[in-house]
Amino acid sequence: MSRIHEALKKAAQERSEQLSGRSAQDLLEIVGEAPLEPLAPAAAGLETLNPNINKGLSRGTSGEAAFNRLVAQCRRVEWKIEPRFSVFANEANDRVGAERFRTLRSRLYQIAAAQTVRRVLLTSSVPEEGKTFIASNLAQSMVRQTDRRVLLIDGDLRASRLHLMLGATNVPGLTDYLRGEMDETKVMQVGREGNLCFIPGGKQVSNPSELLHSDRMKALLDKMTPLFDWIIVDSPPAIAVHDASILADMCDGVLFVVRAGSTDFELAQKAAAEFQEKSLLGVVLNRVEKLDTYGEYYYGYSSSKDEA
Repeated sequence: MSRIHEALKKAAQERSEQLSGRSAQDLLEIVGEAPLEPLAPAAAGLETLNPNINKGLSRGTSGEAAFNRLVAQCRRVEWKIEPRFSVFANEANDRVGAERFRTLRSRLYQIAAAQTVRRVLLTSSVPEEGKTFIASNLAQSMVRQTDRRVLLIDGDLRASRLHLMLGATNVPGLTDYLRGEMDETKVMQVGREGNLCFIPGGKQVSNPSELLHSDRMKALLDKMTPLFDWIIVDSPPAIAVHDASILADMCDGVLFVVRAGSTDFELAQKAAAEFQEKSLLGVVLNRVEKLDTYGEYYYGYSSSKDEA
């Protein structure tokens, strides 16, 4: 793990030059490798946001009206989220896991205060590093805040799994929209609370790269961005196919997921290097053992649940 840590430190130092006034240590804190101050628990599981951290994320009156019109046309569902796929489904039994996602969320807000970050892409070097699990739980942590709206998109059209994390259906979905067969209101699901929306992968197709590279994908993101505080996009692993790089060009930043004790160093280094010029926000070190870092509050999220 030390080689990966050193690579992350080097990447953080390079990235810090692009973040005005922010040090390499600040960026490393995103991944849970450096000591993090635990966030104070908030009443009813919600946090009061610092206005300075959230600047640029406010929505105007026209945005509110447009969001309400969108939601009114979309399908309302009640997802059946299994506890093994969510640290928030039974938070009392997974307090530390939920806290780690709050910390990751907080770090993203800090970066968003210094630069425009609304669309965040999740990827990894190879399969089974936990990127889909991270994407789902990050979105769930964000909507637990007061008046936050998140759109979660399954952009892994080769092996869609986000619907499994939410206990949702996979069709209709993104491929149906990108093929021009349906508009966004027909493929978007709205959760019970109304502030988390989800576009699943949809039917399997033979040309996922071409669909993701289409004008309709960019048009969808451009249309949805003013309506949501965050758009979280899951994508395929970066080594095997070019899809993640295509989507990264349409997003504001990339979170790269590395599975501790499993990810090959050379593969991780090769995959992460591809996103250095595409606003690599940081690396999420996933499934870290408690003893590897700083104790109960100071370790990257550890779980046997995540497979995606």
